[in-house]
Amino acid sequence: MNRPARLTIAALTASAALLLTACGSGGGDDSSSDDIKGVGAGGGASSPSPSASASRDGVKRPEITLPKEFQADFENWTNSDPKLQAILNDGREELRSEYAAVIEADVNSEAVAFYNSEATLPSAHKWIKQFVDDDETLIGKVLVFNPKVLISDSGSGALFYCVDERQASTKDRKTGKIVRTPDKPENVIQYRTRLDKTSQGVWKLTSVNVVPGACSR
Repeated sequence: MNRPARLTIAALTASAALLLTACGSGGGDDSSSDDIKGVGAGGGASSPSPSASASRDGVKRPEITLPKEFQADFENWTNSDPKLQAILNDGREELRSEYAAVIEADVNSEAVAFYNSEATLPSAHKWIKQFVDDDETLIGKVLVFNPKVLISDSGSGALFYCVDERQASTKDRKTGKIVRTPDKPENVIQYRTRLDKTSQGVWKLTSVNVVPGACSR
């Protein structure tokens, strides 16, 4: 897409920086979660991109749907540990909620607010608003892969993953003009996120750092 996947939050907390060190950079074929204590990586075949479960684990979650014109495919987005899988599930839906908000031109998306904390919601709103102001939507496909997830001693979750945007494009809603994402390494992006579990049982995004070109594919 012809803009960064998401705007980097100005300041990461010290605990988030500590999680970055624990998880490593990720992204390369030589990276292995087996070398990182407490880190779970996805395994198995490519995971589907389901709409959000309205009630998973007793928590009522928003329904999130993406049109056929835009796909977000999550590869190896599974973990044998139910606690780590819960972080993967909510981390996936947070990302899908932002894509859906752009496509629906909904800056104040309830789903985006549901999966973001007060610390990250302004950044999410700003990113979505750029597309809405330019009257653009998203088409094509993104591949989300190489997830690494852990729970720190403090109880926070760290989720790193890569997004390949090179098959995604923006489309002008009025003219139909399509701007394709350049096939360049910097458009394979690593997301380094921290999530905290609410009293309702939802893993909400509390910090995010976006690193273009940090993953290989």
